[in-house]
Amino acid sequence: MALLSLAVAGYFVGQYMTGTLDELAAKEVGLATTYAPQPFWVEIVFYVHIVSAGLALAVGPFQFVRAMRRRFPVAHRWAGRVYLVSIAFAAPSGLVMAFYSSAAFVGLFGFGTLAVLWGWTTWHGYRAIRARDIAGHQAWMIRSFALTFAAPTLRLWFGLLIGVQLLMGRASEISVDEITGIAYAAVPFLCWMPNIVVAELMIRRRNLPGLRFSPSPTSPRAVAA
Repeated sequence: MALLSLAVAGYFVGQYMTGTLDELAAKEVGLATTYAPQPFWVEIVFYVHIVSAGLALAVGPFQFVRAMRRRFPVAHRWAGRVYLVSIAFAAPSGLVMAFYSSAAFVGLFGFGTLAVLWGWTTWHGYRAIRARDIAGHQAWMIRSFALTFAAPTLRLWFGLLIGVQLLMGRASEISVDEITGIAYAAVPFLCWMPNIVVAELMIRRRNLPGLRFSPSPTSPRAVAA
């Protein structure tokens, strides 16, 4: 997972550093064709997202290495701060980008929900560690990184869905652009929903706190009631 995260983070950021969005759009590089025609401020948001999300993806896996947490707690805390700050930029910028997604309403709701949940889970992870709730912090950060890992899973699903269509012989029926368009229309939700299911299974297996939709029996609100 760490190797895949680093590979995608490096490629994700690197491909957009080789030229302007207009130049990259002419070469049909990644998302450049979608965001090059947008207003200048949207292009800035795009680059903020690319860099911050890439940094979170590169740092995130190492936060789960137990030996690092035990031997180098200071490094763990500083890496955690970098991760938190990265997502503080990546989640809002991702939400803005969702309004301009080439997948239209599916992209808006799929990527938009991802951005909101990404910020929400990370914020809860930060609040838990500030309250010295180690178990809660671990659970929330597992959820947070499951959503960060949407970048690699998006690419895995995208390739798989294209491959399935090619195996079905769709290449003789429709164009390559249509095949990729059909594949991309499914990934706004597929890139993160299975991840969060796996995250909850991991949390349950480790006996960490599950999601609560009502106050804990020992919470101030419940005690007052």
